[in-house]
Amino acid sequence: MNYYKDCTEEFEDIEERYELMLERIRQIPEEETVPEPFRDYFVCTAKFILMIDKTVKICRNGEIDKLGIEALSDFNKALYADITGDAYKSSYANYEYSYNILSREEEIENIEEVSKLLTFLYNEIRGMIVYAFEGRIMDITLLSELFVQIYFMCQEQINAKQMKEAIYYFENDYAEYFMTYRIREQLDSVLTFATDIIMNSELSDLSYLYKYGEYIGYNEIKTAEFLNTLSQEEIDAMASTYTEGFREGYVAARIDMSKKKTVNIRYSIGQERIVRAAIRQFRAMGLEPLCFRYAVNRLNRRLIHRIGYTATVPNKQLEYDHRMDEALFLDKKLADRKLEILRQAYKKYEYQAMVYAGPACIEIFGETPFEPENSKYVPQLSEKQQEIMVAYANASSQIVNAYIPRNQYSFTIIAYPMPEIGEHYEEIFREIVKINTLDNDVYRNIHQYLIDELDKAEKVHVVGKDGNKTDIMVMMHVLENPEKETNFENCVADVNIPVGEVFTSPKLTETKGILNVSEVFLNDLKYTDLTLTFEDGRITDYTCRNFESEEENRSFIKENLMMGRDTLPIGEFAIGTNTTAYVIANKYDIVYKLPILIVEKMGPHFAVGDTCYSWSEENVLYNPDGKEIVAKDNECSLLRDTDVSKAYFNCHTDITIPYDEIGAIYSIHRDGVEVPIIINGRFVLPGTEKLNEAFE
Repeated sequence: MNYYKDCTEEFEDIEERYELMLERIRQIPEEETVPEPFRDYFVCTAKFILMIDKTVKICRNGEIDKLGIEALSDFNKALYADITGDAYKSSYANYEYSYNILSREEEIENIEEVSKLLTFLYNEIRGMIVYAFEGRIMDITLLSELFVQIYFMCQEQINAKQMKEAIYYFENDYAEYFMTYRIREQLDSVLTFATDIIMNSELSDLSYLYKYGEYIGYNEIKTAEFLNTLSQEEIDAMASTYTEGFREGYVAARIDMSKKKTVNIRYSIGQERIVRAAIRQFRAMGLEPLCFRYAVNRLNRRLIHRIGYTATVPNKQLEYDHRMDEALFLDKKLADRKLEILRQAYKKYEYQAMVYAGPACIEIFGETPFEPENSKYVPQLSEKQQEIMVAYANASSQIVNAYIPRNQYSFTIIAYPMPEIGEHYEEIFREIVKINTLDNDVYRNIHQYLIDELDKAEKVHVVGKDGNKTDIMVMMHVLENPEKETNFENCVADVNIPVGEVFTSPKLTETKGILNVSEVFLNDLKYTDLTLTFEDGRITDYTCRNFESEEENRSFIKENLMMGRDTLPIGEFAIGTNTTAYVIANKYDIVYKLPILIVEKMGPHFAVGDTCYSWSEENVLYNPDGKEIVAKDNECSLLRDTDVSKAYFNCHTDITIPYDEIGAIYSIHRDGVEVPIIINGRFVLPGTEKLNEAFE
């Protein structure tokens, strides 16, 4: 099946254009029309594109199905050879290397910008690998045409301005094509590239792993091997925990799931046995799978985030170096064009958006911690571009919510370790399965003791210990009718697996103090001694100790935690109750390898950004005791009726203080009475003592 055929009907000559480009590119290695050191760049890139053509033919003629696993492994390694391990240090995907090589030509003006543009182009061309496996000839052809255009330019004169214009107009002219297809693959179940691999492959033969086109390494192979040792009953049970959590999310939110037709399954390559079982279970609910890859080209990506199925990142430093590549071409005109394309794309796929049920995510954790290195040669968004990006994020979220209202769909998230976590991988995996299936009823009852006390609080005081500088006062909303209303949600394992937290959206006014964590991983990046200062619930100062200079530390936080903004509000305050997860994490020394999904259940945490109820504040929600949850807004989200651009931030990042860094949490009543919830990392509120048993 040609999944891309109907996406390229308007380009009927695409095969002819493809062959024309290949014919021209084949000549480049033999030519000497571009001066050194640039000739080497064009020869290397041309040879890579020719390897892509070989990949296209292998996939098209079915030869890939005949190759043995060793041949497939060798072929996969060859496709990624220039960026894995130390090879990245001498790759044209590396900004610093490109500059060091290309700047040998001393007579070129603006050589740093030239080297950045060529490095960006090379990295975008590397995306052809997955396009070849999917048969996306259009994408390969367009990028090849841009490459040849710039090659011709450099034969005459190596000019940064002309090169930048060529890339800008490429992004502008083909934005409609790239973005519209991206929206379609997120919504249209007719596109079944990954689903076919999952459902039609013999999963005991690991050759199937290589049919995605992603880098296949230790994690993917060992995950698949381990899952193949489990019985079908075990696999089905794991999938059921996940799919039932999704269904229960609809029940809890009182949304009619019968009107929905599709569900997005996000997973990591190697987990196909679980995903296959989940697809069967979702189909029994009337939902067809949407399995789409993370966005490969920069036009559709944001920072290092990978939304969709993925494999282990072959080189995290490369991902980090290219996180802001749009700095090379982004302006307001292009951002506005992207917004209009987004509107038209959602309008085109309006029905598919209407029947979309939401994402069901299987996360992974356990990778070797990544601490990025900064380079002065990588692109950086200017202040103006950061403002454009923030405005674009706000406007695009409004467009998406218009077609997929947040209050009309649900989600679920579960997580499992990857083999890279260490020698106890299989033990840890089985422990996580237990954590994911802890008794909801036990926790629900314990949570009620916490909520009953916290609903009496005017404010909650959180204090760190043993070097943790946390000292923050969190203001609670006033309950008009305490007999029927509550501030905190009793969160067990439905959409957010595993069980274990009570949470609220606090008042911002008068919420103030310092939040500090010695080490934390947020969005796959490590922060050392992260310190945020709040006034009226908003960040007023921030720092960490990742880098030697304060400027680098602040820039790191602003780019990756605050998403380019000058401030963010507190969107959530919660007390995690899953002490079992905490003890297991410490037993295997994996606390800082766990995903936020589990870590947020292992201590009190604060989320910066939107509230947990963003875009769905009007949904009426009740706790098991029958009380309505009323603390769903804060002073920012309430602005949605007057200026929606100021109401939402399109991010929600949880920051957890582990139990062993908590000195105390007090519930402070209006009359000044202080009731301790946690003292020295242990629960002391009557009715919650059972949570301490795990520590014993």
